[in-house]
Amino acid sequence: MKRYLLALLMVTLVSPALGVAQTSPDTSRIAAASNNFEVVADAALAAMKAQAQKMGVGGVAEVAYFEGDTIQSWSSKMTVVGRYKDLPTATDKGSNLLAIAYAKAAEMADTLKDSGSGIRPPMIGEFGWNGGVIARGKTGYVIAAFSGGKSGDGAEISREGLSKLRTGL
Repeated sequence: MKRYLLALLMVTLVSPALGVAQTSPDTSRIAAASNNFEVVADAALAAMKAQAQKMGVGGVAEVAYFEGDTIQSWSSKMTVVGRYKDLPTATDKGSNLLAIAYAKAAEMADTLKDSGSGIRPPMIGEFGWNGGVIARGKTGYVIAAFSGGKSGDGAEISREGLSKLRTGL
């Protein structure tokens, strides 16, 4: 009997390595928040994609969320709306629209202002371009950025996503 109980105790202690999920309350909270971000992000990206298509604009839509008042980590998600880059030509270097969308988001994470706000000069890695929006959510900040059209178009598309993010995060 003692061997059986010892073996049972060992299996219980080792069970996470065997693939049996053992969750603490904190782990459950993190998993729920992560699942919530996925659902809300998908809705925000769908709204941004629909707005971009309605406006006839292609590019990259990106959303992000971070907890608290200062970024320490974030969750983000993106979708391509027709294209994610513009190829180089003889007179143009081309554009990596995915990189630009994330640069806008990174600027906003630092300044807590919409991209291109001009509250400080752009740092290396930033462009200072408009097209991204940020807002305080329930427990942190939500960010939406679009790259691929004119700045005003990008901001309008981003506001569609931000409205969905604010309701869920």
